[in-house]
Amino acid sequence: MASPVSCRAVAVFLFLILFISVHCTDTKPKKKKDIRDYNDADMARLLEEWEKDDDIEEGDLPEHKRSPPPIDFSKIDASKPEDLLKMSKKGKTLMVFASVSGNPTEKETEEITSLWQGSLFNANFDIQRFVVGSNRVIFMLRDGSYAWEVKDFLIAQDRCEDVTVEGQVYPGKAGKKDDKGKEQNETKKKGDKKAANRANKSKQEL
Repeated sequence: MASPVSCRAVAVFLFLILFISVHCTDTKPKKKKDIRDYNDADMARLLEEWEKDDDIEEGDLPEHKRSPPPIDFSKIDASKPEDLLKMSKKGKTLMVFASVSGNPTEKETEEITSLWQGSLFNANFDIQRFVVGSNRVIFMLRDGSYAWEVKDFLIAQDRCEDVTVEGQVYPGKAGKKDDKGKEQNETKKKGDKKAANRANKSKQEL
């Protein structure tokens, strides 16, 4: 009959064999997935982990996720509603629409509005330009509070027919004042909505 000591030794020996086999199986390195084989779900998970581990600054967040800047109503003149609009658009992307007079071709509109953009750029305005018709152009500002200063510059140009900011049409230096004005403005507003959608799509592709 085997002694208790020998039985205990055999049990310990078997336990060690079992432990080593399990440990070696668990610690076997897993094959890392090649990034070229990642699908959309893998990429989304990777991005989520990256954003979770990284502290993103307010300015790097998408515009719709940023906190709106506080409005100091003490600095707003109640007799000037534009001041409130300027404050509410601070730090937000805004589109300014402009028309070139004289029935120009799209190439002429490109050349004329390029000069306007150059002057605005030299005045330190961060602005993009999109020609959306034979005589129609969009100026896109990253900080919408400057839109009314841009409007003042544009309506003073010899070939500017009109400028639209936030649905308000301002006649330019070359603007025509006639009875068809309201009808033309309504037509432009409808066209501007479609043009804005195209400009937004272009902006996202940049």
